[in-house]
Amino acid sequence: MDIADIATPDFVEVDANERLGKVRAIFERENPKGVIVGEGGEYAGVIGEKQLINSHVEDNTKASALMKPVPKLDRHENVREVARMLVEGDTKVAPVYEGEKQYGIITQDGILEAVLENLDTLTVEQIFTSDVVTIGERDHLGQAINRLREHGISRLPVIDRDERLTGVLTTYDLVEFMVRDEGRQGKQDRRGDTDRMLDLPVYDLMTSPALTATPDESVRDAVARMLEQDIAGLVVTPEEDDGEVLGVLTKTDVLRALTYTEEEQMDVQVTNIDLLETLQRGDIISAITQVADKYQRMNVHHAHVRFHEHKEKLRGTPLIQCQIRLRTSHGQLAGSGEGYGAEHAFHVALDKLERNVLEVKGFEADERYRGQLLRKLNEL
Repeated sequence: MDIADIATPDFVEVDANERLGKVRAIFERENPKGVIVGEGGEYAGVIGEKQLINSHVEDNTKASALMKPVPKLDRHENVREVARMLVEGDTKVAPVYEGEKQYGIITQDGILEAVLENLDTLTVEQIFTSDVVTIGERDHLGQAINRLREHGISRLPVIDRDERLTGVLTTYDLVEFMVRDEGRQGKQDRRGDTDRMLDLPVYDLMTSPALTATPDESVRDAVARMLEQDIAGLVVTPEEDDGEVLGVLTKTDVLRALTYTEEEQMDVQVTNIDLLETLQRGDIISAITQVADKYQRMNVHHAHVRFHEHKEKLRGTPLIQCQIRLRTSHGQLAGSGEGYGAEHAFHVALDKLERNVLEVKGFEADERYRGQLLRKLNEL
């Protein structure tokens, strides 16, 4: 399947120097699926729907401040490759061209709607993320913000003192709250108000009850619920619904699943690949291969490497967080770390991953899948 029938001409085009206040007004009036940003008559980047509406950025700021550089896509590109690009670019929208002519955009939701009926062959258990990060309902919003930033994620399942699910808190909840409060308080010095908001308990802002999915549920049903409710993820809980948090299923997890091979196995993906700089994709592949090769009795089905840039810098080099997640025959294994520059962060995370792998005991030999990761890496 290609994206010829999925791409939509429903978008707004603005100049990189346009005020965000005007862009918001156009966007809210015309209700398009995304914003294409141009500069000097040439394509420069995109701004997503929720990114624009919910951003806590002054109206006088230029559109380029929210712009994300995303590669152009051919209108007849394969949907699997488009899914890979959206995941690796950490974006929900991308520009679509027909030759040299700009046709429109492709969105994450557009792809999921188009392939929805094909998702009944997958279960939530096969693709959800189990190394989930949670927050206590009595923790403060400031702690939640730090946790979201630290792990480069957009949602936190909220738990009570017994570690049972009571709700969910997302970055959109936080931004909406801050923008709403700002409008109520006006433009005066609000440092005290901001401190007060950060001290509020998560319980005051979380969405409750949280929408959930069970491991044995079909991905089709889970995605249909996300699209219907206009949310980006579901908390995964046991079928008996006892409040235990098993993990999270997001639309990005589903897009990643679309890159399954014919053998229903996945390969290596790098999210925010533009942050690599001195580190090359081949370096990442080689390093993960070496770790996998040391423990051949553990079959690695998929490797996902995610980079996230923090605002902090050292001599001009940004602080980067790297997360490496492996899906293996013995469950999910992960390692994360921070460093100044992607290369430093990656090696810190890789060292943590290898130590976590060493802790896994009792690997069983499985000749049919042995070396599978190596073969898939060579196909990239």
